[in-house]
Amino acid sequence: MKSLFITKKISVPIGILFSLGALFGLFACSNASSLEASEDLNNPSDTPSLASPNTTSPSTWVSPVALASTANINYSLAIYQAWKPFHFVNMEDEAVYYPDLAPDFGEVFSAAYQPAGRVLWSAQTTGYYKSRCNDAETTISSLRYRACTVSEGIGYGMLLTLVNGDDDAFIRLWNYSRAFREYNSTSTTKRYLTPWITYSFHYDDIDLSSATDADLDIATSLILMYYKTGQQAFLDDAKNIVKALWNAEVNPANLLLYSGDTDVWNGGNGRDPVYNLSYFSPVALRLFAMIDPAHDWTGVLNAMYDYIAKVQAAGTGVLPDWSNTAGIAANPDNGSADKTYWTFNKESVRIPWRIAWDYYWFQDPRALSVLSTLNTFIAGKSGGDPSSKALAVQYSWDPSKADATNNNVVPTQWLAAWCATGIGTNQAWLESCTNLVNAKSLTNNNSSYFTDILLGLYSALLNGEFVKPFN
Repeated sequence: MKSLFITKKISVPIGILFSLGALFGLFACSNASSLEASEDLNNPSDTPSLASPNTTSPSTWVSPVALASTANINYSLAIYQAWKPFHFVNMEDEAVYYPDLAPDFGEVFSAAYQPAGRVLWSAQTTGYYKSRCNDAETTISSLRYRACTVSEGIGYGMLLTLVNGDDDAFIRLWNYSRAFREYNSTSTTKRYLTPWITYSFHYDDIDLSSATDADLDIATSLILMYYKTGQQAFLDDAKNIVKALWNAEVNPANLLLYSGDTDVWNGGNGRDPVYNLSYFSPVALRLFAMIDPAHDWTGVLNAMYDYIAKVQAAGTGVLPDWSNTAGIAANPDNGSADKTYWTFNKESVRIPWRIAWDYYWFQDPRALSVLSTLNTFIAGKSGGDPSSKALAVQYSWDPSKADATNNNVVPTQWLAAWCATGIGTNQAWLESCTNLVNAKSLTNNNSSYFTDILLGLYSALLNGEFVKPFN
């Protein structure tokens, strides 16, 4: 079994990056805008349960949970190598692509937050964000409507770069998050949650509210990078994000995770909160409990597992994109899911990755139960054949409501998601579908941000790149 932290040639070795940090304030040890200068910074001595990082040798951990016998780490590495040139951009390259914006990049990205990079969101050619995410002056026509980045992409990107050993890209994405957080902080209020949508490397604000899944993934990747390097700056930033998460994105009444930090999600608008189960990352919550014993993250983990079981038991066996406190499918107030909220759809497709990751690392029987119910459902629909078009259906959680429109072809992220339900539950299914996933390639077009980044994450899990860095 390979280490979680793949060793391969990268643009700038992490040791050099840390040396540059000492010169330019990458970790801002003496910079007035630094995270370390914040009075809110947690004391590193507050983490007695955090295992010491092993920076000298690969992890010796081997999961007792079997992947497919044909799991091939070279496939997932190849997926990453094909993904990066199309969906990731460095700030210095973007200065050439968006020459009209480039003179203002330094407003957000001072030397303390360089080098920097971002994950490109899909082209926004229609709807509200068309006017916010375009740059008519770009030198690359295909990038005209891809000027935006969503925080979800930063979180996913940090996990992808981490497991693929691309330290340079990891640092760049971290700096992207840090720079926008710092730019939107004030002298009295430090911001530790990344704005959910940002414009290139530019100061133009689009929406400063947060998305919980992104915050979970960014903090998780930082904790895991701390294990890799032993560098305190990663752990320090993770602690501050985790504290902010607790304060803004955990419901104190029931310990469920809100979907963001605004009234739309936390009930401040007078309505019952609507929850998104694809934001539930059990691995993240376990790591948070290790670094932040002052807060009841294990209670959040237990509450979320109780909740997902409640929702799953109340319906057809799949999980809806959105649900209310009572565990019933519910339409969120952001207008994103009027015709899909009760279905296993574009949100829920991420659930198997997060739950299977937890089972692969920690063998929680609650994770196995969720996966088993999902796999039993899809095996029944498909006749046990993962090549069936039954995997393309966006199934209804509510037996009284219709499934969503079927796809003619099984999208790669759906194939991979249903495949992951076999981890620990159905080895024959896992063997067959892993072969199918490993025969897929990226779409790599201007609208495939979500499809391609999810294939990268699922592929990394199915092929053994997610290795726990401690026993």
